[in-house]
Amino acid sequence: MKKLMFVLLLFIFMPQSVQAASCYRAKEAEAEQGIKILSELMVIGLNCQHMASANGKNLYVAYNEFTRRNANLFGGYEEILMNYFRKNGRNADASIHKLRTDFANKISKDAADMRPDIFCARYSPRIIQAQAMSRDDIRKWAATIYPSHPVSKPLCDQ
Repeated sequence: MKKLMFVLLLFIFMPQSVQAASCYRAKEAEAEQGIKILSELMVIGLNCQHMASANGKNLYVAYNEFTRRNANLFGGYEEILMNYFRKNGRNADASIHKLRTDFANKISKDAADMRPDIFCARYSPRIIQAQAMSRDDIRKWAATIYPSHPVSKPLCDQ
């Protein structure tokens, strides 16, 4: 009981910056989701480029066009996360690389678990939908956290 009380008191009096290291603010959660979206679209484009098209375009070409058109948004997301990692004493480059790799590996596993035609039928419409989105639409998508697809850190109380 004494140990529990000590831990509770320690947490209460711990500087907020230390407590905040284990949670995301809204902009960091949006940034992580944005990087996740981009990573998933890349894997879909690569896996489905020969099986499906986005309005007559190869899906990987469509993914690249989407990425170029929204480079500032996704670059901003990356910078937000790199600042978060630096602020929390982590290697920013290695951390962002690991995050991207983890996201890409998850959707790659989904692709490996399905027949290619089924995977592409299910996931390729995402590239077509993403191409039609405005910057604000993409931000709204990235800012929406679904219980089935949470971010890697809890949200800080705001």
